[in-house]
Amino acid sequence: MSTPLLFVTACLIWGSTFFAITLQLGDVAPAVSVAYRFGLAGAVLFAWCALRGDKLWLPWRAQRWLLAQGLATFALSYICTYTSEQYLVSGLVAVLFALMVFWNPLFNRYAFGTPVSRRTFAAGGVAILGVILLFSHSIAGAWRDLSAGGNGHFLLGLVLALLATIASTVGNLLVIKVREQSPNVLLGMAWAMTWGSLLVAAWVLVSGQQFSVSGAPQYWAGLLYLSLFGSVIAFAAYFTLIHRIGSDKAVYIGVVTPVISVLLSIQLEHYRPGAIEWAGMVLCLSSVAWALQPPSVTVKTT
Repeated sequence: MSTPLLFVTACLIWGSTFFAITLQLGDVAPAVSVAYRFGLAGAVLFAWCALRGDKLWLPWRAQRWLLAQGLATFALSYICTYTSEQYLVSGLVAVLFALMVFWNPLFNRYAFGTPVSRRTFAAGGVAILGVILLFSHSIAGAWRDLSAGGNGHFLLGLVLALLATIASTVGNLLVIKVREQSPNVLLGMAWAMTWGSLLVAAWVLVSGQQFSVSGAPQYWAGLLYLSLFGSVIAFAAYFTLIHRIGSDKAVYIGVVTPVISVLLSIQLEHYRPGAIEWAGMVLCLSSVAWALQPPSVTVKTT
């Protein structure tokens, strides 16, 4: 598959997965749906690796990092994401995930001492302003509702969505450790997703939730789409892009994805952003694009 087609594939799939999650909300607890999703995705990836003739077992020195990645990326992040979409429009959750462009360098600074450019700090400030504008009306309304004795679910959803982006960022940092132990990307994905599914299943049991199954066709359509396309094909396309064009260019998917998600929310969830919300989205996404621009090179002449 050509590089442009890989890029478009990843953008279209991940741009639509935030809405696809809403198809699984309702009858089945969010954590249970997460366990089903990554259990199925992990099984498909293991089958794929087996057909390629890969040795499926990895030593414990690799497994411990895969376990940590599964906890952060495929357990905590997705439990928070699924639960937040019970209270927020899916497109807004996607916009918040664009903030990972800033979380990543900040966390890299803390974990590995990697310097953070002034542009990243400046663009991050613009992004925060954009998020404030995007959610200002909704936060004000939720706060009034909470003050009047309401449930404040919107605020809960916002906090959970932000926690999801932080957990995903931690998972991205763990990829470095995983790569050091196992260069087989697909096999690493299979183990991390399986660990994530098992950890979520354990949480379901401990918390007293029920492993129920929905009979709604849309639930199964969402599960298959999220497992096969959102979790297997999109990640495979993304990692192939990183190999071909580098992570600095592949990460532009994080700019395109929220645009697709918001357009789907307008069309399918009847989301009607006002002028302030549009301004907030433009500020947030343009700041992400700005932060991703390569540094300018100064040519000295003599």
